[in-house]
Amino acid sequence: MRWVTYKSERGDRVGVVSGETVHALPPGIRLIDLIRHGTDALHAVGEKALRTPDEVVRLDELTLRAPIPEPPAIRDCLCFLDHMRNCQEAMGAPRTLKDAWYRIPAFYFAAPSTVLGPYEDAPTAPGSAWQDFELEIGAVIGRGGKDFTVAQAEEAIIGYTIFNDWSARDLQALEAQLAIGQGKGKDSGITLGPYLVTADELEPYRRDGRLSLEAAALVNDEVIGSGSTGAMDWSFAEVISYASRGVELQPGDVFGSGTVPTCTLIEHMTMADPKAFRSWLEEGDVVTLRVQGLGETRQTVRRTPAPHPVAERPNPDREPPAPRVNRAAALVPYTKGLHDLGKDVWAWTLPDGGLGWSNAGLIAGAGASLLVDTLFDLPLTREMLAAMRPITDRAPITHVLNTHENGDHIYGNQLLGEAVRIITAKHTAEEMAHGLAPALMALTQVLDVDPVTSRYLRERFAPFDFSGIRLRQPDETFDRELTVHVGDRELRMLNLGPAHTAADSVVHVPDAGVLFAGDLLFIGCTPIVWSGPIANWIAACDTMIGLDAPTIVPGHGPVTDPDGVRAVRAYLEYVSAQADIAHARGLSFQEAALTIDLGEYATWLDSERAVVNVYQRYRELDPATPSMGELELFGLQAHWLARRG
Repeated sequence: MRWVTYKSERGDRVGVVSGETVHALPPGIRLIDLIRHGTDALHAVGEKALRTPDEVVRLDELTLRAPIPEPPAIRDCLCFLDHMRNCQEAMGAPRTLKDAWYRIPAFYFAAPSTVLGPYEDAPTAPGSAWQDFELEIGAVIGRGGKDFTVAQAEEAIIGYTIFNDWSARDLQALEAQLAIGQGKGKDSGITLGPYLVTADELEPYRRDGRLSLEAAALVNDEVIGSGSTGAMDWSFAEVISYASRGVELQPGDVFGSGTVPTCTLIEHMTMADPKAFRSWLEEGDVVTLRVQGLGETRQTVRRTPAPHPVAERPNPDREPPAPRVNRAAALVPYTKGLHDLGKDVWAWTLPDGGLGWSNAGLIAGAGASLLVDTLFDLPLTREMLAAMRPITDRAPITHVLNTHENGDHIYGNQLLGEAVRIITAKHTAEEMAHGLAPALMALTQVLDVDPVTSRYLRERFAPFDFSGIRLRQPDETFDRELTVHVGDRELRMLNLGPAHTAADSVVHVPDAGVLFAGDLLFIGCTPIVWSGPIANWIAACDTMIGLDAPTIVPGHGPVTDPDGVRAVRAYLEYVSAQADIAHARGLSFQEAALTIDLGEYATWLDSERAVVNVYQRYRELDPATPSMGELELFGLQAHWLARRG
């Protein structure tokens, strides 16, 4: 039999499914109460409902709840060891499991208060950017007791249902470092349904004593993974027997099988190539789980508000981070907020100008305006757009120029109206289309590698919220130069890259004498060469100086003038020359970076970026220099800073 619980005007009702209809029992009867009387009694009640139902309703006209909306307890197990192997591999660890995985079956307690129905919207875990699902099946206990043998545990199972263990992978990764079990990463929801299918109905699917049900998981109708429940390493009977040791199990207790291998997103991520990952679940995604004999669940993901913050405690065993002060001279006060540069041009600045603390700009014409870049997360971008509203109410934003691909200049794009045209250089658009999914940036906040790198990443990225970001791609691209009319103003956009990235655009406002330089310009903080060549960045500095704009807004740091460009140019020349000398002496780029004398540039913020800059120069000098990923380069910067101070 297939049992359901559904909503009605008289409260929850219980019924037996017959074809496309439900034969209901009288109001007030709960499925969990029927289960307590055992398998035979459950079948007898079901047969009576099929003969003389209290009402008959169409299945497609009902709102189904979980078959047991409030189980006494939920234990989620890990019966498929390949799922764990795949997860370890996804996070960059070996596939080999510890001996303990083979000695005892693993389980944790989930929250019965967050049970969801099979078609109910699924809320994301508050504060998580890495929402995931897990396709499992659930076994429901029909007979209470403790100290079950394996055979008794098998007999205690009264039926099965689809089980979706909604998981916040970033919270889970952070909590795993505490080594005390699952926490907030696992209690945003458990989906059960659509039916409780009695064990006898699934007997035709048994192979070698185990249920072999074909299963598939889909997101927006794209198949993510598939497999069979017959691949379980630990059986339900073994897990239930283990859990019952000295513990009284209750009728209605639910045991999840653990994830059918490949039927979750995390197994498809690889640290070796994170840009290939499809992304975590986002607002509006539809997750469909299908299991042979058990039916289908289909749920829409809904974003939840940010959680109330809990202040971190200082670690008494670690030195607090040194204060960061950008000491560069500023043409306008270097404070957070909107600064009037004259002639309807404004700069939005975010001190201190280090990683993620980027600048943006607004240029208003008659009845229209152009925004130069958005910011690193949605809260920061909302704050900026709200501050600009007195201007944009009379001159709405019609265009946005993203100067380059880095997230701190593009992640707020989605907050702009659909009518706003986003413009980038052609190679910027290509990098955006094939770049890292924004939510994966949360890895920097929870990654547990060596202590030096982990702490460095947390300090740099902790202030930002990478949840809920859907990267909006450009509407228009250009190659080297583009003229845009905003109201009655003519603005020049120049792509002077590759340098910092594969393309680096600037916006020249001739009638105001203002240049928005993007990340071709870091003032008071160290530039970083992600792409190069360095000679091209130096040439870009010459071009910017040649535009003769007295006011220049950098991508990071205080508003400056052409002397600020000359300082960046001099730094690039200096580091390049130092790298050339070290290379000629036969030093590795790591040795060169550690021994380089930064001289006057040592006081610039983020001086550890010299590691990346020397590395890029070595690659120019010797293309055979091994390629390194961004995460590895961040690790080298962290250790450089720890050694140099």
